[in-house]
Parts: sequence; structure tokens; C-alpha cells
Amino acid sequence: MIYPSLSYRIISSLIKFGTSILCRIDKLDLEKIPQSGPLIAYANHIGSMEVPLIFAHMQPRPVTALAKSEAWDKPLTHWLFNVWKLIPVRRGEADLDAMRQSIKMVNDGYIFGISPEGTRSGGGKLLRAHPGIVPIALRSKAPLQPIAHWGAENFPENIKRLRRTDFYIRVGESFYLDAQGERVTSEVRQKMVDEMMYQLAKLLPEEYRGYYADLENATEKYLRFS
Repeated sequence: MIYPSLSYRIISSLIKFGTSILCRIDKLDLEKIPQSGPLIAYANHIGSMEVPLIFAHMQPRPVTALAKSEAWDKPLTHWLFNVWKLIPVRRGEADLDAMRQSIKMVNDGYIFGISPEGTRSGGGKLLRAHPGIVPIALRSKAPLQPIAHWGAENFPENIKRLRRTDFYIRVGESFYLDAQGERVTSEVRQKMVDEMMYQLAKLLPEEYRGYYADLENATEKYLRFS
């Protein structure tokens, strides 16, 4: 059992309290997340609001994730990201050290959170995902669980007007990636992450599915459901 530090628990509680005031959060689906064991939770990425919100409301389970290494250059984020045990990653290159740390923390029992899109979509429509999550999932052998959310795109305008934002969270069925004995080429990695993203798209209202709107073309060749 992992016991987060006192600083981690205090910060997470403050964020949980603050976001509950600023937003009406539909979060009952978070109960589907297992309370122990390795897990990779992947989500869509709309803006900066959903990351601390979902982190805090997944408590008491400790969560880690990748963050751009430049964030450690600033004293506040350096301290905060170390408290949260986030993993620095060098953007634009294959950061093998970040991958090793990610796999270790997954195997240690942390929830590893990641947004395969790699950047904020802004308006909420899904962008095509990058396959960086695939080697972490295959090497850790951890289950993956999609977490879809929407509503955060309205937060900047709502906060200006002193209105609360409706924030919705939906959690899908967990599964494992299985290469089916194939050589995991770049093409196979992309097919794997696309299949994962269709599982995420199914949880979203139609207007948010973006690149993955054609659900009738979704496949599950590389997904193994438990």
C-alpha cells in the first residue's frame, strides 16, 4: 500500500475543495477505478483545468504522470511536481529515462495518468493520439482504463462571469494491450493507440469525438478485456 506524503494529501484536498466550489462535478464513474494495483489511466486533454481536478478527485489513490521537464525550472512547479511525484520528460525526443520511471511507478502501484493526444485540444474535440503510451503499457503489462471528460472548455468563460462550470467524467472498461505475437512496429503502435482512443470516444458525447467520430470503424484487435 502506498501512503502519499502529508504535503500531497493537503494539496490534493485543497484542489478537491476548490474545484468542487468552482464546478459542478459529475464524478460517480470514478468509483469504477480500482483502489489498488497497477493501472494506466488515459484521458482526453482539453485544457489545464482537468488535470488537477481529476488528480485530486481520484484520491485516496496516488497518481503520477509525465510533465515537461522545463516546469522544474520554476521554483513553485518544481516543488509542487516533486510533491506529486510527477515524472519529467524531455519533449521532442525519445526519453528512455522517463519511460523507465513511468514503468517503475506503475509497477509500484501508482495510477499513471496520460493524455495520448499529447497537447490540449482547446475546444474539446479529440485529436489523433500519439503512440508513446504503447511501450509503457506493453512493458509494464498494466491494465489501461479510459477516462473521458467534457465541460472544461467552458471554464475560462464561466469564471469570468462568476458562473460554475458543469464538468462531466465517464470511466470505461479496463483492458490490456496484446500484440497478438506481432512485431510491434510504428504502424502497429499507432493502430494500438487508435483502438484505445475509440474506447475513449465511445464515452464522449458525439460532438467531442473529433478524429475518432467514426465509431463504426473502430476495431479491438489489440485489446484484451479482462
